[in-house]
Amino acid sequence: MGPMTALKSTFPAPGHDHDRCAAEGIEHAERVCAGRSQNLTPIRRNVLQALLSSHRPLGAYEVIEELARVMPRPAPITVYRALDFLMQNGLVHRIESRNAFLACGHDHSDAATVAFLICEVCGSVGEVSASDVTEILNQAARQTGFTPKMSVVEITGVCGHCQAA
Repeated sequence: MGPMTALKSTFPAPGHDHDRCAAEGIEHAERVCAGRSQNLTPIRRNVLQALLSSHRPLGAYEVIEELARVMPRPAPITVYRALDFLMQNGLVHRIESRNAFLACGHDHSDAATVAFLICEVCGSVGEVSASDVTEILNQAARQTGFTPKMSVVEITGVCGHCQAA
């Protein structure tokens, strides 16, 4: 996979067709899993669907609460395993500052660095490419003898929709 290409706008407009948005997220996951010969089991699909229920990150126990609305309450270990699978396949990101998870509807390589734009008003999270910024930071780190392994870029602020409201 090449550079990150958006399947949806960074911050969906209020009132957008969220059912279609969530359906596109599931279709994207099916394509990714099929392309990698991975199995999108019912629990993995349900966990992803719970994350697709909004554009804000959910903690694992919030995912369990979402799932409990439509199925018997799953054990936390079951949800964490599903989240691990979804993260390993680039279908979910972990928002470190929130200890929460966000469905990813973008096509980008496993090595691509993204920045999460976190709206402090509505809680929505947008995802944008951060490869240029990360390369500069990694180069500065390497110049000190440090070997970077992972970088997460999270930026808080106010999305355009909330600014306009």
